[in-house]
Amino acid sequence: MSSTKPISLIVSITFIFFLQSSSAQTVVKASYWFPASEYPVTDIDSSLFTHLFCAFADLNPQTNQVTVASTSQTKFSTFTQTVQRRNPSVKTLLSIGGGAADKTAFASMASNPTSRKSFIDSSIRLARSYGFHGLDLDWEYPSSATEMSNFGTLLREWRSAVVAEATSSGRPRLLLAAAVFYSNNYYSVLYPVQAVANSLDWVNLMAYDFYGPGWSRVTGPPAALYDPSNAGPSGDAGIRSWTQAGLPAKKAVLGFPYYGYAWRLSNANSHSYYAATTGAAISPDGSIGYGQIRKFIVDNGASTVYNSTVVGDYCYAGTTWIGYDDNQSIVTKVRYAKQRDLLGYFSWHVGADDNSGLSRAASRAWDATAATAIIIQKV
Repeated sequence: MSSTKPISLIVSITFIFFLQSSSAQTVVKASYWFPASEYPVTDIDSSLFTHLFCAFADLNPQTNQVTVASTSQTKFSTFTQTVQRRNPSVKTLLSIGGGAADKTAFASMASNPTSRKSFIDSSIRLARSYGFHGLDLDWEYPSSATEMSNFGTLLREWRSAVVAEATSSGRPRLLLAAAVFYSNNYYSVLYPVQAVANSLDWVNLMAYDFYGPGWSRVTGPPAALYDPSNAGPSGDAGIRSWTQAGLPAKKAVLGFPYYGYAWRLSNANSHSYYAATTGAAISPDGSIGYGQIRKFIVDNGASTVYNSTVVGDYCYAGTTWIGYDDNQSIVTKVRYAKQRDLLGYFSWHVGADDNSGLSRAASRAWDATAATAIIIQKV
């Protein structure tokens, strides 16, 4: 028997929105790869990324030209072709420098118009000859007002050069990016934010390495998104400093690590943040990849903790304590990046992941943003 009385039907329809590619960068879901990780390029699941960085090309301090070590030339020259087999639309960038690079060589190069031109012209030639879609500068870090000013000049000239090269060659313009300090304030030395914003397609904000055995004698979140005290470093503080200084949110890409740091606790019964330690554990500097962390947890029956206040994870077994990012931290950071209307996220580095688990979680978190529409229908 059917009723003749009006009834209200509430229908919830969920729409999944996917960002579409265009001539402008609409999203960056990226990671770095480097040969010393011994992770085969063929193993990268490039379907999880929009961009991949091949690291690192070197700066020759005598010629100021960008070069690739002879042992890496084959892998670098075939990098784009290899990762595009699984994802033909993925873009690749050749990254120059790195944390181990000679900072004085970059400072010297950037200080002179002739040496800047040598760097710029050779970087473009190398990127084109190896089939990369862009270039990434990882100078860690310009450390004086003069060096920051020269950094800005270098970026402006680099931008002009890639635009001119694209015009003369008829090819798409090379992308330009840079990996920078998590904050625009590098120990009281300010980045040239306007030059960065005008010259680069985006910047990778390295929001990690906040705590580590080499520079902190207590345990701490290596890549906290938030710091409740507002006194220490955090990803959110870095994003705010850059955007408040004038960097458009759509040119900011939030970085997070696929590795953590291990300490040896002074007291096995004190295993939260800011516990006293006696130094590094597991490796000489305490660094340990996410895949290795997962193995440590299983092999040692380690306890795991997710801290939603800072957005970070840690685990401990006996006197060994490891701070890192697990799935929930990564997903929360990706959602934060999207809520703040950032361009996207990147990780260091793809080879440290555990069977692409973190990369998969990050990609899904970005893509599966849903909106629910309620339709009320009277019958």
